[in-house]
Amino acid sequence: MKKTLPLLALLLGTHAAFAAPAFTGQDYSGIYDCTGDDAHEGKYTGTVTLALVRTQSTGKYGAYQFRLEVPGYGTYLGEAATEGDRIAMHFALKDQTTKDYGTGIATMSKDKSGRLGFRKYYYEPEFKGGNYGTEDCLLRK
Repeated sequence: MKKTLPLLALLLGTHAAFAAPAFTGQDYSGIYDCTGDDAHEGKYTGTVTLALVRTQSTGKYGAYQFRLEVPGYGTYLGEAATEGDRIAMHFALKDQTTKDYGTGIATMSKDKSGRLGFRKYYYEPEFKGGNYGTEDCLLRK
């Protein structure tokens, strides 16, 4: 027993040394009003909700639950990851039969009035033979 205590203390100390640092990035959680332009579907509006997952965020990296609601099309669920002002996201329409899912990339910034927002480019590899588009989103006041 005396021999195992120092080993146990060493193992516990080593584990503590590898604990992830606290999240230090900006929290982009909120509801964003969006206008988009889809290569197949044309102009649309939607609402993006980002919710920080603090237990999975570390240092300058943020993990988020992602939700996009588009009237007439449905709800897209996914996740997003940030590093500084860059944000990447994956999303999929709840109705999987449409193959309406994709990946987006955006940069967070403030508009002239100081409102936080982002411009997203997205790619959907299977929706209607392949698709892409852009969204401009502003945080609700």
